[in-house]
Amino acid sequence: MLSLSKDNTLLLLKKHHMKTIYLALIALVVFTSCENSGKTTRILKESVGNINNLQLVIDNELWNGPVGEIIRERFAAPTDGLPQDEPLFSMRQMAPEAFTGFARTSRLFLHVSIGDEERIGLNKDVYARPQTGAVVEAFTEEGLVKLLSENSDSIIQSFKETEIRERQRRTNIQLLPMESLVEKMGVTMKMPSAYRFVRENDDFFWLRKNLKSGSTNIIVYEVRLNTIRKDSAVADIIKMRDTTGARLMPVEEGGMYITEGAYAPYLFERELDGNFMYVTKGIWEVKDQYMAGPFVNYAVMDEANNRWLILEGFVYAPSEEKRDLQFELISILKSAKFKNAAVK
Repeated sequence: MLSLSKDNTLLLLKKHHMKTIYLALIALVVFTSCENSGKTTRILKESVGNINNLQLVIDNELWNGPVGEIIRERFAAPTDGLPQDEPLFSMRQMAPEAFTGFARTSRLFLHVSIGDEERIGLNKDVYARPQTGAVVEAFTEEGLVKLLSENSDSIIQSFKETEIRERQRRTNIQLLPMESLVEKMGVTMKMPSAYRFVRENDDFFWLRKNLKSGSTNIIVYEVRLNTIRKDSAVADIIKMRDTTGARLMPVEEGGMYITEGAYAPYLFERELDGNFMYVTKGIWEVKDQYMAGPFVNYAVMDEANNRWLILEGFVYAPSEEKRDLQFELISILKSAKFKNAAVK
């Protein structure tokens, strides 16, 4: 039998007491550090949802009245540059009391309610990650309509930025090697590995991803800096597209890939990787054939090389909705980065 002397017992008790004090001090330091930093470590679930899906949290009475009308008008407005009307977001409405558990993991949500204050805010990663949630609260229905009318553009922009990042994250899982594009055109893009090169030479690149019915496409080429003038940008871009399509994009039975004349293209001024660019959205067609679809054209000014670098995505999917196909192309074009040095 093992026995302890009185001295040994006291020694063990002292060691146990010191260990307890030591552990308590560690806990105090950790607690104090967290408290002083003002941050609480949380483990968030991964957000869920298809691209451009919006969870709408609003009670039925508000949804069926003027507040619901302004939400549908702004957040389900037709997407620019598509041949048929498709909403900016696919929305699903639920009452606030149902917004619990799994429902809170939606990547995008808009929470609208009548309350005891007037406020609007954008919250990041509250219930899941990545997540963007907009909270709109007012004293009355009229107040909600006013807040939504005044702030819907900024909310939509934030939602779209979140979805671009998510679309790019999914693309980055498996990328197509693009060394030749960097070498010959001085630009990099993050392209999903599902794409393949249709044409690849010194001055024109064409990549395609096959769909069940049709395809999505990216083309890259360059034109001289005097090709697009500020006072006639739309006309110059249309002429440039039609000339390039006729010369470099052969179509069966003698057709030509051109800009659809019945739809006026949308033109925006933006920046890409620090460079000025024109963004044109419109409809392409093959003349005298039943082929058409949306396109997004980025004409990026590259003064160092005396050129416009043209990055364009277009969709041919006659039996499919095209909003999210176009959105994937935009996410690819937005990933473009330029080499610092001139390439010519």
